[in-house]
Amino acid sequence: MPDTILCPKCQSEFTYEQDDKMVCSQCFHEWIPGETADEDKVIDANGNELQNGDTVVVVKDLPVKGFPKSIKAGTKVKNVRLRPDSDHNLDCKVDGFGAMALKSEFVKKA
Repeated sequence: MPDTILCPKCQSEFTYEQDDKMVCSQCFHEWIPGETADEDKVIDANGNELQNGDTVVVVKDLPVKGFPKSIKAGTKVKNVRLRPDSDHNLDCKVDGFGAMALKSEFVKKA
């Protein structure tokens, strides 16, 4: 079918129209055709777009639940993974703390 609209999230061809939106029957992602997918972008504290595998630097001290110390400003975090659909949209490993999720508004691209 040449008129098939692929899902921008999972690239499935099994999509359907509902009201003014398109819906993917595989991942249930909803979008309006023709609009840019800005919702999938992850932006750092300075407005730069982050990518999977980027190195970032923490811009302010971040307290961590269950730890007596906080992540200090200036801490470098390597190889982040993006989760654009989550509130804490960066998965990473921080030296001395282990695996955790951070908000992109508290980091800048290194």
